[in-house]
Amino acid sequence: MKLATLRDGSRDGRLVVVRSDGEAAAPSAWPTLQSALDQWGEAEGELRKIATKLDRGELDGVPVDPTRLGAPLPRAYEWIDGSAFLNHVILVRKARNAEPPKTLETDPLIYQGGSGDLLGCRDPFVLRDPAWGLDFESEVCVVLGDTSIGTKASEAADCVKLVMLANDWTLRNLVPDELAKSFGFFNSKPATAFSPWAVTPDELGDAWKDGRAHLRVTSTYNGKQVGDCDAGPEMHFSFFELVQHIAKTRRFAAGTILGSGTVSNRDRSRGISCLAEARMIETIEGGKPTTPFMAVGDRIRIQATPDLFGAIDEQVVAP
Repeated sequence: MKLATLRDGSRDGRLVVVRSDGEAAAPSAWPTLQSALDQWGEAEGELRKIATKLDRGELDGVPVDPTRLGAPLPRAYEWIDGSAFLNHVILVRKARNAEPPKTLETDPLIYQGGSGDLLGCRDPFVLRDPAWGLDFESEVCVVLGDTSIGTKASEAADCVKLVMLANDWTLRNLVPDELAKSFGFFNSKPATAFSPWAVTPDELGDAWKDGRAHLRVTSTYNGKQVGDCDAGPEMHFSFFELVQHIAKTRRFAAGTILGSGTVSNRDRSRGISCLAEARMIETIEGGKPTTPFMAVGDRIRIQATPDLFGAIDEQVVAP
């Protein structure tokens, strides 16, 4: 089942059920995705009935225009991002002359970003200062239902209600000074963008396995494919393990979004899911980075293969 949020002039938009081909959608009794997640036990079955009618042609629906879609959750209770692909951690730490933590393989890296203003799949990114070093980050993420404190990885499958893609924008040149204060990211992490569709895990079929999305995530930068990374085997910590980690000391409300971190593979022929990795590889191989960070006019497109979530397609614009 595919779900999306249609912008209708209200703050949280209107929840729509999307036909499997992504071309048409229909509303439901639940006005927003958050309201459906709050009552998921009741809402899921009714939403699936609408999806079935759309796919069978029993319901016409209305054409879907991606430019009118917000993030599936235009604002969320929490946006929590991991860094579960260890190759990315190692490369990016090298880029700022920092060693990976000693617990790299045993304790997930997690940060908490802003969630009150989340970007839709076609929203432009306003770059207020090119010196900040804008970078995209192609990720997979999940939307959780109510999650109890102390939830174990073996119990976490029931917590994952939806899967989608994210572009976790980062202002790389602001990161070192922020981390030097030993209090985490803030200014360096602007609003995150999300794919047009959020899908139930069953839509992934066999690709949803052990709390990982065994899909390829492609990144196309200014019309050139720069990454075709496998999001499955090298995700060191699964989503289920990430849930266990974050639930160690607190519970989470339905509508919490949890990210995988930048999809990254050791095989360099797979390319990159962020410019920081390209710059680090250039430094390793040639002594210095040659790829600049993003500028006004640049465009990034993030999509999965198979195409289950639709595409994030954003252009950088001036204020």
